[in-house]
Amino acid sequence: MKSRFLPQLNYSNAIATIALFVALGGAAVAAGLPRHSVGAAQLKQGAVTSAAIRKGAVNSGKLARGAVTPGKIGPNAVGPSNIGNGAVTSAKIGGGAVIAASIKNSVVTTNKLQKGAVTSEKLGANAVGTTNIANGSVTPAKLSTEIGGTVAPLKSGQTLRGVFDVGGTAAAAGGTAKGAVSYLMPLVNPPAVTVLKPGETSANCGGLGGGATPAATAGNLCVYLTERTNLDETELAKLVESNTRLGFGLSAKALAGGNFSAIGQWAVTAP
Repeated sequence: MKSRFLPQLNYSNAIATIALFVALGGAAVAAGLPRHSVGAAQLKQGAVTSAAIRKGAVNSGKLARGAVTPGKIGPNAVGPSNIGNGAVTSAKIGGGAVIAASIKNSVVTTNKLQKGAVTSEKLGANAVGTTNIANGSVTPAKLSTEIGGTVAPLKSGQTLRGVFDVGGTAAAAGGTAKGAVSYLMPLVNPPAVTVLKPGETSANCGGLGGGATPAATAGNLCVYLTERTNLDETELAKLVESNTRLGFGLSAKALAGGNFSAIGQWAVTAP
């Protein structure tokens, strides 16, 4: 008679036994894998996750050239310490990337400005004051034609020049005509006066130079007569009727009745 405790062999028992054997055998196989036996071909797609990578395990030597693209860089990931000296060149700066707020105060010095870079359009209203203008840089050629005379006295050694034409029609000999010349800039004191006939010169009046430019030494007014018509030359000394630091008067006298005139040039130099 069979014992009732003897196990019966059936399909379920067989399958359970085989499964236990496979489980124990698989664990043994996994525990016994040799080093470097698992390669890329043995890894399932997506098997290596970020959590499976040890911190600091992926270094620069593990990155392929060109592997880190703009889309792989996180916000604020690249700081000043990550940028090599001289790495940011002009070709690396985008158009409009450098604005006024990006430029530190006082970093743009004169040697950083290209010659001719600062034009009149780049200067703000009232940007150029008297302290920005070098002494002697504002010459007569730089003054607007709208600027008239000045009340400042003519500087020592400076010369003013001009022309004169005085005359009229006399009923008889002795008829006179008067005129006046005002200096563009006043003198400190009235100058000494010399009236010269055509071609004459004197120690203080060097004559009419090239281009008919009258000359006068310091402190002198030289009046050069270049044309005269029916003029009483005995009265030439009185051609300059009055003489002041602001200008001089003219008085021409007719030699006979009819038209008469005195035409010429003058020069005065401040003492």
